[in-house]
Amino acid sequence: MILPSILIVDDEPNNFDVVEALLGDHNYELNYAANGEDAIASLDVYHPDLILLDVMMPGLDGVQVCQKIKAMEQWQAVPIIMVTAVSTKEDLSYCLQTGADDFISKPINALELRARVGSMLRIKRQYDALQTALKRQEALEAERIELLQSRNIKLEQKIEDRTLALKQTAEQMRYNALHDPLTHLANRTLMMERITAAIERVQRGELYRYAILFIDLDRFKVINDSLGHLVGDRLLMIIAQQLKAYLRAEDTIARFGGDEFVILLDDINSPQNAIQIAERILADCQTPLMLDDYQLFIGMSIGVVVDTAHYTDASELIRDADLAMYRAKAKGKNLHQVFDAQMHIQALHRLTLESDLRKAIEREEFQVYYQPIMDIFKNQLVGFEALIRWVHPTRGFVSPGEFVPVAEETGLVSAIDRWVSHTACWQLAQWQAKFPCCKDLKISLNLSAQDLQNPHLLKEIDELAQRSGLSYRHIALEITESMLIEDVGNTINLLTELKARNLQISIDDFGTGYSSLNYLHRLPADTLKIDQTFVSQMCNDHRNHQVVNTIITLGQQLEMTVVAEGVETVEQLQQLQQLGCQFAQGYLFARPMPAAEIETHFLRHAAELQPLVFVSSAVAD
Repeated sequence: MILPSILIVDDEPNNFDVVEALLGDHNYELNYAANGEDAIASLDVYHPDLILLDVMMPGLDGVQVCQKIKAMEQWQAVPIIMVTAVSTKEDLSYCLQTGADDFISKPINALELRARVGSMLRIKRQYDALQTALKRQEALEAERIELLQSRNIKLEQKIEDRTLALKQTAEQMRYNALHDPLTHLANRTLMMERITAAIERVQRGELYRYAILFIDLDRFKVINDSLGHLVGDRLLMIIAQQLKAYLRAEDTIARFGGDEFVILLDDINSPQNAIQIAERILADCQTPLMLDDYQLFIGMSIGVVVDTAHYTDASELIRDADLAMYRAKAKGKNLHQVFDAQMHIQALHRLTLESDLRKAIEREEFQVYYQPIMDIFKNQLVGFEALIRWVHPTRGFVSPGEFVPVAEETGLVSAIDRWVSHTACWQLAQWQAKFPCCKDLKISLNLSAQDLQNPHLLKEIDELAQRSGLSYRHIALEITESMLIEDVGNTINLLTELKARNLQISIDDFGTGYSSLNYLHRLPADTLKIDQTFVSQMCNDHRNHQVVNTIITLGQQLEMTVVAEGVETVEQLQQLQQLGCQFAQGYLFARPMPAAEIETHFLRHAAELQPLVFVSSAVAD
């Protein structure tokens, strides 16, 4: 009986003794190599059925040895178990990516070692049995063909015809495996092969350049959801053919799935060639597509990678092109963006920020700051806007402009909004009980787009009022103008139900989003908030002054109150008063403050406070 041969590669002989002791009562032939070079040299001597390979060794380390063995055709089938002291997912994943079949951690556990060795040897035996059966089958087939050829020439022709058919079937199967069934473009697998080949040409030192374009359709989901998947599929086929028209025979275009396409521009003269093609594609997007009776405008966001000389892995190149595409999409869509190293750094920073943000929610590292909202004719405090602040344990204060977009993208913003709402409403209820001046104050809470899509929002608002003990009329919900256009009908219905509870509804950042004048009169809103970008330029820009005047007039005609945001100077305040804007907030009155400072500066001695604002006599009269 031939015992299974196991080659143990480790620069520490004691480790061999440990493995020998753990496997000594099994019927294995154990052999030892002290380093990677000896291990490779001994393959033809020991003919191992399994290799236990230490990762950390001088000279060739375990990863390099594994790569070299797996590159040898006659030893590719031999299972390799990496023996490693590292335990991070990244390190273990890297070991498996290099060709290893399994891994075991140090210190070695006897049961785990025996189980993994037994499992790998069973796989090897099954593989050998399969190879033997295949060879036997091939031999029998050859004998059968020879017999048929000797008996009848006609049968030989049939065999040739059958072989040709099999070849055609195999070619068709390979084609199907490497092409998208809808558009008949290359698929991800084939594109990665082509990119890998391009990388290898550069590494061989050839005078060769290539570039990658990563394309994502900007409005495809809207069309697919509204017109149906059949129309969406037809649209993808049309776009695929249009994109092919920009390419040469040597270029490759692939559909990566969904509405994503990747183009490999092969052997280009300069990076500018890739940028020119991206610009041509985007320029042609301005022309609508006619599909049945629909006129469809399809924008595209394109990420471009032109500095490709340093890449060694196709997946990294695709990753960077994808990053550049998302940067283009973030800048306004229907744009192209060329990748630079800073994007990768920012992506890593964002990943870290997302991880820290999840921990911050668990650890409640947030604080609620309150910015006073003033009646600028009466010099009177009317309420506060609740604003989120994050105190990172090592970075200190993190700007909301940095972490709120990440929270929105990752779906964490709803949890943050709930925490802010409960904290702020509870705080106002405490103030109302403690300070007589607070009995009529309101707290303004910002809702995100995800909050509006939450089917339990009404129930959560009811629970918020019940738990805090706050009357509905003291709660104002703020939504941005741009959020309204996502689903106008459902949004109006939701706001109507909220309004029925006597909640106040504010349209925040009014004037910065899409025009909502055509449905503004239908919204059950109480307040328009003028975005600070208009207020800050009122004194220097006549156009912004007119915008502010128009919003105030519109609010008055619709019987809505108007709040100006970002008021920082007395001059801005006077202009707002002259235009009839009754309410304002901004640094002129107070920066956002934690609850303790609000009590100190606004509530404890409210009756003694000097007027915070200047009211012109003409307006006062």
